Amino acid sequence: MPRVRLFHWKTQEAISLIADLEAAGFSVDYEEQLSSSSFRRVRESQPHAFVVDLSSRPSHGREVAIALRGHKATRHVPILFVNGEPEKVEGVRRTLPDATYVTGARLIPALRRAKTVSKPLIPAQMMDRYAGRTAAQKLGIGKGARVAVVDPPADYARAIGDLPEGAFFEEEDFAVCKITLWFVHDYPALQAAMPEIRRTAARHRLWILWRKGKGGPLDGGIIRTCANRVGLVDYKVCSVNETWSGMAFAVKKPR
Repeated sequence: MPRVRLFHWKTQEAISLIADLEAAGFSVDYEEQLSSSSFRRVRESQPHAFVVDLSSRPSHGREVAIALRGHKATRHVPILFVNGEPEKVEGVRRTLPDATYVTGARLIPALRRAKTVSKPLIPAQMMDRYAGRTAAQKLGIGKGARVAVVDPPADYARAIGDLPEGAFFEEEDFAVCKITLWFVHDYPALQAAMPEIRRTAARHRLWILWRKGKGGPLDGGIIRTCANRVGLVDYKVCSVNETWSGMAFAVKKPR
């Protein structure tokens, strides 16, 4: 039975799609929340194909596919993108023109035809695309910006580095700020802060920053899960420096 690895950001829709795939004779691997260990399992599993949904969070789908192509263990596995708004799909296609793009109705026939990619196009990885950019540029801090910092470590100014002309950090008067950097250090603190973090995201551009490191108390998957529970969605992630990672959040818009 051929095995498929599904990447989808809406669990109920993923469950329905999994049922269709299994009825067609495929076994399906799926995780509701991705983490660094998710990609390790993907590299070890070697599925028949990757199916990446573009109907929600197309930028996430694009970055997942770029990461898969970037690793020698997964770059030859065929990638099938399914659904998505036409203009968003075209944006992904420009980055990965040798992937397959289908609607949901044509996914199963396309999976049956999918073959190993002999000479895959390998797009520049996220770290390479950000090479040479300062932490302030990655975080969208412009000239004259007032940047709120919440629960910062003692060396946070060194971690962020030089700011653009006229920009400065604010540790008390957050009302005047348009960007907030919220440093989280452990899971209990993250959970306790979530109600206020949500209120902040409704007013400012919000970044949640956490320390890197395997086996640490936090990672991007944990932070995304906690934020989703209070109605936040992430739309950008970056490596701030060698110590800190960051993820930008906004309040989810009602349908």
